Amino acid sequence: MSDSDITMIGIMGRWQGGAGDRLKEAALSLFRTQGYDGTTVAEIAAAAGVTERTFFRHYADKREVLFVDQGEFERAFLTGLPETGADPMRLIAAVLDSAATLFPEQRRTWSRARQTVITTTVALQERELLKMSALAAALTRALTARGIDPTSAALAAESGVTVFRTAFTVWVDPAEDRTFPVIQQTVLARLHALIGQ
Repeated sequence: MSDSDITMIGIMGRWQGGAGDRLKEAALSLFRTQGYDGTTVAEIAAAAGVTERTFFRHYADKREVLFVDQGEFERAFLTGLPETGADPMRLIAAVLDSAATLFPEQRRTWSRARQTVITTTVALQERELLKMSALAAALTRALTARGIDPTSAALAAESGVTVFRTAFTVWVDPAEDRTFPVIQQTVLARLHALIGQ
């Protein structure tokens, strides 16, 4: 493909819809074939048929391409938080049920490929840990706002994030065929058994 072809694709890409999705697909494909460090924003944009400027309208940097917007991610959890309730773990169970909608079956193949890239890339592992930490902090604040004492809120929030991460790891395993909600409920039940509830 010549430079003029890439430029033309970039120009045409500005007028097409779905640039964010195309950027995600292009980035994942390039990260898998060239490695994360070996892939530039310019290459991702060209492969998606958009300009670098369009890339930066969607994502702050190439690390963000594989992650859902943090606000959107947190809302998927917090939407399920009941307005009332005194048992922090029951509140967390409701939050986890709400977040399970983020992982429909048709997303599993993409999620498996994405996780493979993340587990082999330190910068992406760090980004994922930061996002999980931010989620735990948001859940802690939400539980505290509902009258749960700060220590219990933090323990419940961190436990919820651990259940989510464990369930996600199981779900993306190539040998796994259960749905994400089923896996997550199983992991939560195992946590309850471990702590004696």
